[in-house]
Amino acid sequence: MSAPAPRISFVSLGCPKALVDSERIITRLRAEGYELSRGHNGADIAIVNTCGFLESAQEESLAAIGEALNVNGKVIVTGCMGAEPEKITDRYPNVLAVTGPQQYESVLDAVHRALPPQHDPFLDLVPPQGIKLTPRHYAYLKISEGCNNRCSFCIIPKLRGDLVSRPISEVMREAENLAAAGVKELLVISQDTSAYGVDVKYAPHDWKGTQLRTKFIDLARALGELGVWVRLHYVYPYPHVDEVIPLMADGKVLPYLDIPFQHGHPDVLRRMKRPAAQEKTLERIKSWRDICPDLTLRSTFIVGFPGETDAEFDFLLDWLDEAALDRVGCFKYEPVKGAPANDIAAPVAPEVMEDRWHRFMKRQQAISEKRLKRKVSTRQQVLIDEVTATGGKGRSKGDAPEIDGAVHVASRRPLRTGEIVSVKIDRADAYDLHGTASGF
Repeated sequence: MSAPAPRISFVSLGCPKALVDSERIITRLRAEGYELSRGHNGADIAIVNTCGFLESAQEESLAAIGEALNVNGKVIVTGCMGAEPEKITDRYPNVLAVTGPQQYESVLDAVHRALPPQHDPFLDLVPPQGIKLTPRHYAYLKISEGCNNRCSFCIIPKLRGDLVSRPISEVMREAENLAAAGVKELLVISQDTSAYGVDVKYAPHDWKGTQLRTKFIDLARALGELGVWVRLHYVYPYPHVDEVIPLMADGKVLPYLDIPFQHGHPDVLRRMKRPAAQEKTLERIKSWRDICPDLTLRSTFIVGFPGETDAEFDFLLDWLDEAALDRVGCFKYEPVKGAPANDIAAPVAPEVMEDRWHRFMKRQQAISEKRLKRKVSTRQQVLIDEVTATGGKGRSKGDAPEIDGAVHVASRRPLRTGEIVSVKIDRADAYDLHGTASGF
């Protein structure tokens, strides 16, 4: 009998972009005959994909490494923290290897050194779409690595480098494979999705006899022909983003934009060194909604940015009222080692920051609740994520997994995970919708 396949446990921390990195590593490992273990104690070796964006995320990553070492003893570390390996090796000098983000080959080399593969080409088959860590009915589609922006609070370019766009033909091939495998929703992600192709001057590629530019709008159009939900994340509001709104109005792309505005006051935005023409943002939001009334806007903001005054924060609250965004996340400013923002101005006092965060969340909750109530008595298409005793829980076209609200669905017949159901919305609360299945 052949020896049992080598087993690897895997911990993936951080954002969806890191999750895609984990999927790529796992796909390569499975193709080489490695098995995945549900726990560190059942594995021959452990891999931890770290997050290094904030100090709190780094501490979480270090804790995960420590746990893996305590349980297993043989640990390979990769991901964003790997860009500064001394932070890991100073605390854990006995890790087997440390590699940086996107360094897939280095991870594989480290695994090969510690645990040589036992590949059987007749048994170790990997599906065309690769190994996914998300549920079968949705998947993240990463279109580029790195970022050309130099926002003063961010060290992502230092960790992941400048923008490197994937060829559009390669992205479309992956998307088509995912759709063929039954994926109902593609979540398009990168550090700066709307900058896609800038680094290669929008180079054209052949895709099924058609020339497609490596460009945001060309990609959106092409993905919109696959017959699945296409959700756009991390979209900086460059002027050309306006071109995608008609696709949303026509039902080709989900009427959903995830735009990290970060603040509303122009002086704070200048200190943040945020890209795009922020001054006209409110006008553009109104224009987008005129074209696509069903548009859902999600964003993230920072309160307590160094030097933020009471007047600038009050301006932000007024900006929120006028923008009337549907979904919003808010973070208290956290200094990151090496970020220029730390030295821009005096830090905001922790108690002031805490108060502003609560005021911000209270204001936005009222806005979100009002926006959700507009959907009562409408019919919404809902993608079922989870089956319950009385029906299921899913998401409308205005809800991304993990970060937005849910739709709780009552149904006379059993629902299936991954199906799309027509739901009549009966009521809304602060974050979720509740309704009854009315069509399948």
